[in-house]
Amino acid sequence: MSDPLQSEVPLFHPSRRPFRFTVLFFASLLTFGSYFAYDIIGAIAPSLIEELGAERGTIGGFYTAYSVAAIIALLIGGFMIDRLGTRISSLVFSVLVVIGAAVVAFAPSINMVFVGRFIFGAGAEPLVVAQSAILARWFKGKELALAFGIGLTVSRLGTLFSFNMGELLASHFGGFRYPLYAAVGFCLISIAGNIAYIFLDRRGEAILELEETSAEDKIVVSDIKHFGASYWYVTMLCVTFYSAVFPFTALSTDMFVDKWGVPRVAEATGGFLYQAFNNLLHMFSTAGGLTSIIIFASMVCAPFAGYLVDRYGRRATVMIVGSLVLIPAHLTMGLSEVYPAYPMLALGVAFVLVPAAMWPAIPLIVKKEHIGTAFGLMTVIQNIGLGAFPAFNGILRDITQEYTASMVMFAALGVVGLVFAVLLKRADARAGGILEAPGS
Repeated sequence: MSDPLQSEVPLFHPSRRPFRFTVLFFASLLTFGSYFAYDIIGAIAPSLIEELGAERGTIGGFYTAYSVAAIIALLIGGFMIDRLGTRISSLVFSVLVVIGAAVVAFAPSINMVFVGRFIFGAGAEPLVVAQSAILARWFKGKELALAFGIGLTVSRLGTLFSFNMGELLASHFGGFRYPLYAAVGFCLISIAGNIAYIFLDRRGEAILELEETSAEDKIVVSDIKHFGASYWYVTMLCVTFYSAVFPFTALSTDMFVDKWGVPRVAEATGGFLYQAFNNLLHMFSTAGGLTSIIIFASMVCAPFAGYLVDRYGRRATVMIVGSLVLIPAHLTMGLSEVYPAYPMLALGVAFVLVPAAMWPAIPLIVKKEHIGTAFGLMTVIQNIGLGAFPAFNGILRDITQEYTASMVMFAALGVVGLVFAVLLKRADARAGGILEAPGS
């Protein structure tokens, strides 16, 4: 039976679901452009090497510049969100993202690309924090898990498009700058979504008297002393695991072209949109498409993995299995001629399992009042690895003129992560097995 008072409220009223999910749509767009722009460097690495004259180490360095800026911005971004509110701070971060992407796209030299990536990183990472605060502001106590899942899926669509469209844009329009221009365009779409969110949020705040939500990833130094061994094992697994995935994807497209001769784009005739769709259909037979398998697997399977972990537990065990799968996947690509689609599928499995168990583990091993610092510190440490290993990957490739050493390095990171996962399970067993228990 419907509530007569509710039925008198207009359908597009801030208190009703259509309004709330419209906010979700525009808030989800906030990071779509930045995800595309982040990965476009790796997606068009072969073209950057040929046309820009960049070495592999330089390509990795572009990611390092991003992560250095991200670490600095993450340390102050949470306080900025608390001081200025989600509307102003998210707009500031969005503007930095657009400026950084534009500097990269129009850079007259490699040095200016570094400058652009630094500006871009200063906006992109805290923008993710701001997005989380926005979703918590509108969906806390309602459909929060669903909202976060939708937001992450939309963001990762940016990555999926980047790897499957980057080289196609370069070849179709005639040069590596066109994918970079597209990145600016997608970032402008994101800033338009930000502006639309601001108008909706102002209306909702006036009518519903919404409380401003603080940044959940804000770091409070005094909280760190309260973290036990399990937290540090999870954090070290986080940095080693992600350092074995994203720095690898920074140059994996180039590796697939160079080692296996995988085509950069799928053969097709017709207009650009048809060719782009054809590229997505032939994901397993293009260099960028192979790289995107990891993200595609996560988009499709992560919600189910999260549900299973919540229902059955075994979080530490899942982290062990995911870490274990990662090792032979990298070694297979580094030491054999096996077509990379198969080990990339294995990496996709690892990328589904480990994050699904790792991030939800933090609230179980850290007191509620310290969760913000726990997530924030973990993200900062994660970015240290994401800054260092893309450069190491590129330098090893330039020195050895092959990718074997790089892949052994990534496999070694998997081994170290596996050690921390095993240590985590042992520590959890001593603490009563909370991570292995079902439910949250």
